[in-house]
Amino acid sequence: RHITFSSLLLAASLPFVPTHLGAQVDGEVVYNQWCAGCHGEDGAGTGPAANTMLPRPRDFTLALYQVRTTATGGLPTDADMLKVINEGMPGTAMPGWEDVLTEGDRLALVDYLKTFSRFFQDDPPTPLDFGRATPETDEAIARGAEVYQTVECWRCHGQQGRGDGESAPTLNDAAGFPIVAADLTENWRFNGGGEVEEIYRVLRTGLDGTPMPTFSDIVDAGVITNEDLWSLAHYVRRLSPEDEPELQEVVVAELLTGVPLPQTVEDAVWQEAERFYIPLAGQIIIKPRWFNPRVDGVWVQAAHDGRELALLVSWGDPSESPDTLWADFGERVLTTMAPGDEGSASGSGAADQLVVQFPQELYEGQERPYFLQGDARRPAYTWTWQSDVTGAFESIARGMGTAARQADAEQHVRATAQHADGQWKVLFVRPLDTGSEEDLAMTVGQAVPMAFQAWDGDNGESGNQGAVSTWYFLFLEQPTPIAVYVQPPVALALTLLFGLLVVRQARLGSGMVRELDASARRKRIARTRQLAGMGVGVIWLGMAFGSYQNSRAGWEAGHADLGFWWAIIGGLLAIAGLGALVGTWIHTRTSK
Repeated sequence: RHITFSSLLLAASLPFVPTHLGAQVDGEVVYNQWCAGCHGEDGAGTGPAANTMLPRPRDFTLALYQVRTTATGGLPTDADMLKVINEGMPGTAMPGWEDVLTEGDRLALVDYLKTFSRFFQDDPPTPLDFGRATPETDEAIARGAEVYQTVECWRCHGQQGRGDGESAPTLNDAAGFPIVAADLTENWRFNGGGEVEEIYRVLRTGLDGTPMPTFSDIVDAGVITNEDLWSLAHYVRRLSPEDEPELQEVVVAELLTGVPLPQTVEDAVWQEAERFYIPLAGQIIIKPRWFNPRVDGVWVQAAHDGRELALLVSWGDPSESPDTLWADFGERVLTTMAPGDEGSASGSGAADQLVVQFPQELYEGQERPYFLQGDARRPAYTWTWQSDVTGAFESIARGMGTAARQADAEQHVRATAQHADGQWKVLFVRPLDTGSEEDLAMTVGQAVPMAFQAWDGDNGESGNQGAVSTWYFLFLEQPTPIAVYVQPPVALALTLLFGLLVVRQARLGSGMVRELDASARRKRIARTRQLAGMGVGVIWLGMAFGSYQNSRAGWEAGHADLGFWWAIIGGLLAIAGLGALVGTWIHTRTSK
């Protein structure tokens, strides 16, 4: 878990009061230093930063806690509270503090938080016994899918679990603030954890203060069994990737041979193409700012055929903005979010939007334009797609809000889009080199900086108020040189040949070849051995150099496995070659 930038900035603005190992830790001091900025000095969730957050910070005076091992409506245990302090609450502004605060600080916080509510004066709560997880089998997953329908999880979370159910636009938390249904395809953002045991715990206890209920009552009533609930937990877990997305700085566009470049979002090529996850965060630098982005990340896939690039971008969005069913939700979000910036949106209902951003030209080294659509010195070249406009268009931007659309004759990017089951898929296709001086020419084998911005109109987002990413790279895979595949057998054959020569010379030295003059024979053998040893060493060093060239070609072509193994082979050959040269020199010196 990572601490959000805004949380650290807020904490850093408060006076620092150190705590020392071995000293009695004052929980109030720790709270005022690190927590009061959001939760308020009185613990009511109304700190100075609270009005920029949705969901709002926890109101500790109500003693309503989402992450618990106790029954619904019950108080959390100390271990429950410590878990949230340690790990944070994914999907909210609450970061994890395990790597920031000492264990003593965190334990003192637990004790201090309980002073905000008189309910903690009663006997300590007793955790529930959840038992052991049932095995994950295909039958369990199938049964879980049935239970998902039976208990109507789809009403909030949607049929595919992306938070687009029919009730989703109407949801509020216990304080009356708008709240979104969790996207069940992103378990790394689940409150309290996204593994099967943690999902089951939420199903048993509910998330107090939210519309998420407990299912313990219908288990007790015999509507479903406890095993059914475990099956539902397995099914929900299966909706997400097996592992949390690993951030990679380079998006590789696969070189397609023998198949046409995809022209639709459902092309079979995308079923096999590698997916890259790009996280997004609220644009909180240039006013008007936005602290509540709906789009928290996009999935990117890319392919090219040497002439054109196809870039598929997918992300979760419960509505196709503007959607009248979500109009009230967007208005409530705007009413709730009040950064107080001049120029903030005054109404919802704008279109969904995606911008893919590149430098207008490539610069030396690692220099790139400012990630918020460039500046006057280094403009950005952008592709813009909007849900209320067919296709996409190219622009040149010199900062947020300055994008100038290119003339129709200079438009080369094409786009198709599809919204289904709470997800947008947008496919961009453009020639690698458009021939226009205004456009960035893309070259096979070259890494191009790339960034993203996204807006959900039904979440009140427009203008500067949306989600942004930092710079990543797009690498167009190039054909692997034939030498990378041809040279291994050639290297093996040469090694075998020189090995046979060495064996032959050894036989000469053992007397298998007669010489009339013994002295001449010894000199001839010594010189032949010297030449053979030096020759083998030089050949092996040459092969090592060739291996390193192949390694470089493999890396540049995007084949990390070839690059790695050729580097290993090159290293071994270099060691062998140097060993042959040094050994021959030592043998020559000692035999004189």
